[in-house]
Amino acid sequence: MTHSANPPLQQLSEWQQFVLAAKAAKVDASETHILPAAGLSVDLTGQVYSAELQAAGQALLEARDFDNKRAQLFSGAAVNHTENRAAWHTMLRAVAPSQEVALERQRVNDFVRKADSERRWRDIVHIGIGGSDWGVRLAVAGFGYARSWRQVRFAANIDGHAIEGALSGLNPHDTLIVLASKSFTTAETLENGQRALEWLRSAGVEDPYSNVAAVTARPDLAAQWGVPDTQIFKLWDWVGGRFSLWSSVSLTTALTVGSDIVAGMQMGASAMDTHFAQTPFERNVPIQMALSGVVNRSVLGYGSLNIAPYDFRLTNLVPYLQQLEMESLGKSVDDSGRPVQVPTGPAVWGMPGTDAQHTFFQWLHQGSDGAPVDFIICQTAHHRWPDHHLMLIANCLAQREALMQGKDYETALNECLQAGLSLEQAQEQAHHRVHPGGRPSTLIVLPRLSPYALGALLALYEHKVFVQGVVWGINPFDQWGVEYGKVLAHGIAAALRGESTASDTHDASTTYWVQHLRQP
Repeated sequence: MTHSANPPLQQLSEWQQFVLAAKAAKVDASETHILPAAGLSVDLTGQVYSAELQAAGQALLEARDFDNKRAQLFSGAAVNHTENRAAWHTMLRAVAPSQEVALERQRVNDFVRKADSERRWRDIVHIGIGGSDWGVRLAVAGFGYARSWRQVRFAANIDGHAIEGALSGLNPHDTLIVLASKSFTTAETLENGQRALEWLRSAGVEDPYSNVAAVTARPDLAAQWGVPDTQIFKLWDWVGGRFSLWSSVSLTTALTVGSDIVAGMQMGASAMDTHFAQTPFERNVPIQMALSGVVNRSVLGYGSLNIAPYDFRLTNLVPYLQQLEMESLGKSVDDSGRPVQVPTGPAVWGMPGTDAQHTFFQWLHQGSDGAPVDFIICQTAHHRWPDHHLMLIANCLAQREALMQGKDYETALNECLQAGLSLEQAQEQAHHRVHPGGRPSTLIVLPRLSPYALGALLALYEHKVFVQGVVWGINPFDQWGVEYGKVLAHGIAAALRGESTASDTHDASTTYWVQHLRQP
């Protein structure tokens, strides 16, 4: 992408008009604002909305050259300008991908088909971290929650307990180790991979490398490590780690829950790509969600975004979206290196409902800060207990309505009186039952948890993040903060091993603990 300096956001008259319109807009639950996208229904009724805000949002995107930047994203231009790379994850799920992408898809499918026909690899140990881990966990939990004939375990953390637990009790002779690392230099992945290799050797596996597959953009390094060429599957530099679910990283997903699951997710994501690329502004769901998020963060001052999937199978959606949003939008300088003088990416957190209701929903409803909430639910369940699903939906809709509508003092007072409290008691207790209401939320309804629907959902959030990056003028495709910590860790690890001293390069506290915790 040709990178040119944009004016600072706060200097744009379009931004000033957007802020004014956002402050004047309200949450109006008397009329619905529901938009379809790739089979999903997205209800934005719980977000602040007005015709003036819509017009201001469209003008702001025009001022940010949004149409051109979106076109560059889809064409494979170098939209990640700090690393001079494309962010072409849309190509990975395209209906008609490039020849090299199609070839790699076929190689993965052939590998899975052969393993299935031979009933080989009863157990899979997937070793990766971040983008090489969370997407696979999400898909496997979503579609393999009732188990499959293969067992999969994950080892991401460098903590030795992670790899020890992942390997424990498995049959080494029928276990496939999948190493997923774009660079094939990821410290956690390679260390855990070495422990897995030692485990295979100690069990007498004649050729331990034959039990290893690798997914990487550096097949040369994987081959040097010992992985057979036929079991190395390719990534590309233009695939960001947090967008790599659509690539050969899903080898483990295909082995565990099926190649058709991976293909279905790719189809759903591709349908959302088409929606994002072609749907007009006012009905374009990623754009509308993104602008609501900008209002909530940069104008209304909410510091976080709560993700509340009302589906047990989507437990791993929360950390997946944490990485997508916080690694992409956790930036404080714009494309030109100037400080962004408005709050950018929110902290993302949550857990599935209804567990969440018994954990932190009190804070959402009556806390002094609160947070916008993305409620996610499936219209149809796959289990055989309809009353469970009815209660799940009822809880989701009720919590959302309480956030939107709130409860005023008079209503609370009448409740207390009807409960039999004296007037004096009711007047005192009613204050504790007041809900402020007007707290922003979005409801996303999937027809059911199909691979297509989950793929569309994930692509929706990807494109939402891209739009917010355009508005804030930040690069959502790099992660230099993470890289700096990795560099520091190398030096500290050397000092802990006694290979160097930390006194000249670290602060007093770090130096103290390096010396105190140094291995004998």
